[in-house]
Amino acid sequence: MKSSHPPIPWLENGQAFPNVNLTWDEATGAPGLLAAGGSLDVETLLRAYSSGIFPWYSGDQPVLWWSPTPRMVLDVADFKLHRSFKKTIEKFRANTACEIRIDSSFREVIQSCSASPRGGQSGTWIVNEMIEAYVALHQAGFAHSVETWVDGQLQGGLYCVSIGHYVFGESMFSRSSDSSKIALAALVAFCRRHEIAHIDCQQNTKHLNSLGAREIPRSEFLSQLQNHITRIPPDWKFDPLYWQQLIPSVT
Repeated sequence: MKSSHPPIPWLENGQAFPNVNLTWDEATGAPGLLAAGGSLDVETLLRAYSSGIFPWYSGDQPVLWWSPTPRMVLDVADFKLHRSFKKTIEKFRANTACEIRIDSSFREVIQSCSASPRGGQSGTWIVNEMIEAYVALHQAGFAHSVETWVDGQLQGGLYCVSIGHYVFGESMFSRSSDSSKIALAALVAFCRRHEIAHIDCQQNTKHLNSLGAREIPRSEFLSQLQNHITRIPPDWKFDPLYWQQLIPSVT
């Protein structure tokens, strides 16, 4: 039986995105899918993120653009620091061989993330085209890596997009226990220090939910976004004193 749903819009390079309320919804089996095609140049990525849209696709697909509802968002004030993990951070902070770095090895971080399947899927969604696009976005000052280092070795981390005072979490990786989670905690501490209220997590997972993230309607997410992306961005550097935002006793 022929579907009555209109075909997904195909974008030419530089073409404007469709209205985010015109996504392919549950009837098509692809809720939140907005469009396909176009390019991953810096300008297009900035227009996408500023409109609540992100790319996500695998190597055998064209570029696919998404704007799901509900949207998973972590309000940094609601970050859940469980007792056992608080002890982990305290030990990490007290060990002079351990440190948090920002943007010292962005390419290595995203390449390491590409080896980690997303959402239990087989294969990676961070294809080579995506890696090069986000490296360019990093070089333009809009993508950042938060890195967990131990004994001079990169043990885990995450990368994110940041426009103004809104942060969009992308992916994480770990080479040792809790190393990506420590990087996320450091990002939360950084955001609290710089009065960044929200981190977009895109999709619901049990792990994110356990840390305090919650689903909100797309309309609420877009309202948050427009209220914060025009603010002056912070200086993306991590000071160990930022841990006080999570553990006030740390000095």
